[in-house]
Amino acid sequence: MNTSVIIDNNTQNIEDIFIHLKKNATTIKKTSVKERIKKLEKLEHYILDHRDEIHEAIYKDLKKHPVEVDTSEVLTIVGLIRHTKKHLKSWMKPNKVSTPLSMLGTSSYVLHEPKGVCLIIAPWNYPFYLAISPLIYAIAAGNTVAIKPSELSEHTSLYIQKMISMLYSIDEVVVILGGVDVSTTLLKQKFNHIFFTGSSNVGKVVMKAAVNNLASVTLELGGKSPTVICKDADLKDASDKITWGKFLNAGQTCIAPDYALIHKSVEKEFVEQMTNTINEFYSPNGELIKASPDLCRIINKDHFNRLKGLLEDASEKGATIIMNGEMDEATKYMPPTLVTNVTNDMRLMQEEIFGPIYPIKSYDKIEEAFEIIEEKEKPLALYIFAKKKKTIKKVLQNTTAGGTCINETILHINNPDLPFGGINNSGIGKSHGKYGFVGFSNQRAVLKNRVGLTSVKPVYPPYGKLASKLTDFIIKYF
Repeated sequence: MNTSVIIDNNTQNIEDIFIHLKKNATTIKKTSVKERIKKLEKLEHYILDHRDEIHEAIYKDLKKHPVEVDTSEVLTIVGLIRHTKKHLKSWMKPNKVSTPLSMLGTSSYVLHEPKGVCLIIAPWNYPFYLAISPLIYAIAAGNTVAIKPSELSEHTSLYIQKMISMLYSIDEVVVILGGVDVSTTLLKQKFNHIFFTGSSNVGKVVMKAAVNNLASVTLELGGKSPTVICKDADLKDASDKITWGKFLNAGQTCIAPDYALIHKSVEKEFVEQMTNTINEFYSPNGELIKASPDLCRIINKDHFNRLKGLLEDASEKGATIIMNGEMDEATKYMPPTLVTNVTNDMRLMQEEIFGPIYPIKSYDKIEEAFEIIEEKEKPLALYIFAKKKKTIKKVLQNTTAGGTCINETILHINNPDLPFGGINNSGIGKSHGKYGFVGFSNQRAVLKNRVGLTSVKPVYPPYGKLASKLTDFIIKYF
C-alpha cells in the first residue's frame, strides 16, 4: 500500500500529489457500488478496531473523556458509514424524470457522477469526526480526495494521516499536514470541490480561492446559535439539555447553544436550575469541577485568552459572571460559566463564543427575541424550548437557521436523513446522508431520443406557417 505523505510547506510536493489525484480521478469515477462500499467498510472496520488509539490521540489534544470521544466522534462516524452503505445503491442509481408532451419521443434522467478531485479542510474542535465525515461522502460519490486536518489538533491529525495511509493509496486519498502556508498552497490547486469546516472569516478566504478556479464549495461555518426559552418551558428539562449541548467539548462546538434569550418571568429560576445542573453533571460528589474527567480543555492558550477577554469585557460593562471555580491558564481549564445582565454591546453578544461561556439575556415580549436574532447573521442552529405548539410555530416563522431543535439541543446533526449545514454567513451547501453524497456529485442531466426523430423538428429553420402554428399551439396548451 502506498502511503500518504506528511507535507511541511513543500509546494512542489503538494502540486505533485494533486497531479496524481487528478490522473487517477477517471479510474476512481468508474468504480462500482460494491467497490465503493468495500472502501467504506475498510474505514469502518479500522475505526472500530482502533478506538483506543483514537481516544488517546484526541485526549492528548483536548483532554476529552473516551465516552465523549465515542459519542461525538467515533459512533457518529460509524453511523454515517452504515447509513451510506445501506443507501448508496439507490443514491447512485440514475433518477428518471418525467417527459412533457412537447418532448414526445425522448426520455430523461439525472446521473450522479463524481465531481473529481476534492479537498477537505477540517478544523480542530472535533478533529476526527469533521475530517472523516465528509470523506465518507467523497468516497461514496467516487472522488479522489486530499484531506488537510488542523495543525492545532496535531496528535489527532497525525493519527488520521497514519490511518489513511493504511487504508488507501496516495493517488486515491491523501492526508496533507501543515499550517496556514500549506492551506494557502492547496487552495491554489484546481480542485473540483472544496469542503471546508471552520470559522466564517476563513470560510470567506476559502470561497475567494475557489472562485479563481470556479470550484464548487461546501462551507460548514458557525456563528451565534441562539436558544429561545419561552415562559412555558420545562426549565429542568431545558437546563439538562442546554447544559449538555453547551458544555460538550467545553463549548467548542459549531452548533453549541451560543446564548439564551429567556422570558423575564423565568430567568431567575432557570439560572438557578442550570447552576444546579452544572454541579450535577461535573461535580456529583461535591468535588471541584476542575477535577472532573468529563469536561475537556480549551484547545490552546490563544483561545483560552480570547475567552478570558470576552468575560473581562462583559464584566467591565456590568455583566454578572457566575463561574464555578477559577480558570487555569496553565492547564487551559475554564469552568462552565453563566453570564447574566447581558447587554447587546458586549463582545459576548457580538462574537461567536466557542467556549464554555453562556450569556443569558431576558425579554418581556418574544418579539424582542426575534429582533435580537434578526440583527445578527443567520445562525447555523437555533434551539426552542416551549410547550405550546402555537408558540413554537411562531418562533419558527419569525427566525431562520441552518437547523433547529425543539426541546432539544445538537441532536439534529445525528440524523443522517436531515440536511446539515448553515445559511449565508453560517454556511453554504448541505451534508450528511444523501445530501452529503449529492454535495460531492455532479447532477448530470441526460436526455435520450428513443425513436430517432424529434418532436421539435417541425420548428427547425426555415421558419414557416407550420412552425408558427405549432409554437402557438404549444404555448397555448402545454
